[in-house]
Amino acid sequence: MTPALGYLRTSSLTNVGEDKDSDKRQKVAIEAGAARLGFEIVDWFYDEGVSGDVPVNERKRFLEMLDRIDGNCVKTVFVESGDRFARKMLTAELGIVLLISRGVSLFTAGGDDLTNTDDEMRVAFRQMAMTFAQLEKTRLVKKLKGARDRASAKAGRRIEGAKGWNKRAPKVFEALAELRQANPDATLPQLADGLETKGFLTSRGKRMAPTQVARLLARRQA
Repeated sequence: MTPALGYLRTSSLTNVGEDKDSDKRQKVAIEAGAARLGFEIVDWFYDEGVSGDVPVNERKRFLEMLDRIDGNCVKTVFVESGDRFARKMLTAELGIVLLISRGVSLFTAGGDDLTNTDDEMRVAFRQMAMTFAQLEKTRLVKKLKGARDRASAKAGRRIEGAKGWNKRAPKVFEALAELRQANPDATLPQLADGLETKGFLTSRGKRMAPTQVARLLARRQA
C-alpha cells in the first residue's frame, strides 16, 4: 500500500467533539476510497471549525500538512469530497496549485483526481489563480515598501525590511552543507533540528519550519 495523507475539515465547532461524527464519517469514507486505489492513510490533518471559504494558507492544519509533505515526501492527499476541501472554486484551486507545485495528487474518497491536468478549463483556471496569487504578492510588497517609506520619513532615517538569509547569516548555508554531508538522507525536520542546535533560528527566535529549510536548500543549490 502506498502511503497517503488524509485531510479533514468541519465548518462549525458545534460539529466537533467526541460525541460528533463529522471527522469519523470523513475518515471512514477516505480510508475506504484510499484502499480502493491502493493507498493507506498514514497521517491525518483536521481543521476544526474552519469554513470552506477560508483560504488554505490561513488554515493551521493544512499548513502543517504541507510541512509534513515537504519533510517526508508523501505525494498523495485524500479528502472526503471536493467541497470538503474548499467551498469556493478560487479557494480550492489556490490550494490545489500549492499541492501541484509539490508534485502532490489530491483525490476525493470517490476516486476523483482534483489535481488532474487533463481538463483544459481547470488548467486555465489554475493559471489565472497563479496570476492572482502573484498579483497579491506584488501588492503586498508594494504596501510594505510604502509603509517603510512613511516610517523612514517620520524617523528621519532609512528603515529597511528584514534581511534575507543571504545577507543576515551567510554561514547558515555552510551549516546546511555540513549537515547534509554528515547525513545525506536527513529529512527537512532533521535539518531544522540541526540548524537549531547550531544556533540558526528564525527572526522570532524559533526553530525553522521544514518549508523554510527547503527554501534555503533551493537557494544554496541555485
